Amino acid sequence: MLTTETVVALVVSGLAVGFINTLAAGATVISMTLYMALGMPILDASGTNRISVVLQNLVGSLTFRKESLLDMRQAFRLSVPIVVGVLAGAQFSMMVSDRIFHICFAAGLIVMAGMLLFKPSVWLKGREGGVVPMRPLHFLLLVLAGFYGGSIYVGVGYFFIAIFVMGLGYDLMRANAMKGFMAFVTTPFSLVVFMMHGHVNYTWGLIHAAGNIVGSYIAARYARTLGTGFMRWLLIGLIFITILDVFGAIDLGRCLSVLMSSRFGI
Repeated sequence: MLTTETVVALVVSGLAVGFINTLAAGATVISMTLYMALGMPILDASGTNRISVVLQNLVGSLTFRKESLLDMRQAFRLSVPIVVGVLAGAQFSMMVSDRIFHICFAAGLIVMAGMLLFKPSVWLKGREGGVVPMRPLHFLLLVLAGFYGGSIYVGVGYFFIAIFVMGLGYDLMRANAMKGFMAFVTTPFSLVVFMMHGHVNYTWGLIHAAGNIVGSYIAARYARTLGTGFMRWLLIGLIFITILDVFGAIDLGRCLSVLMSSRFGI
């Protein structure tokens, strides 16, 4: 049943998710936790969440382009290997345990956090010499990132950012813009699959997406004002929280459930 409290929770959480995901990554866990706290099965939560992912990143990408932070021609070119990886990952995910993926995910995050802390200039200004053309190694890395996105998905934005910064030479701000575009282009492939199997709640998904859209627009519109330094520390904080959650040091899902229960009575 769609109550006033539920609508408020969907919109408010959507604002936070849209803002965080546009400037960094990893806020999908908030959406998933909210849906499941409202009694939605995990498959329905995963499918419904993709509505807001698509719309949030559409608005973010258009705004980043307007702010001259997104090269659309290059973005379409880089999306090709990611789409290949997404399609393969969606099939492979049925055969490999989540635990293996989580171990790989945590290892990648630890390396990335170290680079953010000890080599900040690379992330803030991009690689010396500027952006380089996509080479076979970059193509392979993007396929692998897409593969992860097609299977596990949560946190895939971290890997996109790392490849765009460390591999292709983008600064953190433009890497974020490129990452959002990749999510917009690739997520519809998996969304259609969930739709075909009846695992999407369109009403809740669109209400949550309304908050996502506003949060994404604010983040993209004021990205220059906030600066890459703010984005770096936001990313570091979210990465360490995610690492703690992956290793069981904290139960992020439970924490969010308790918070929403106390705030919204759900």
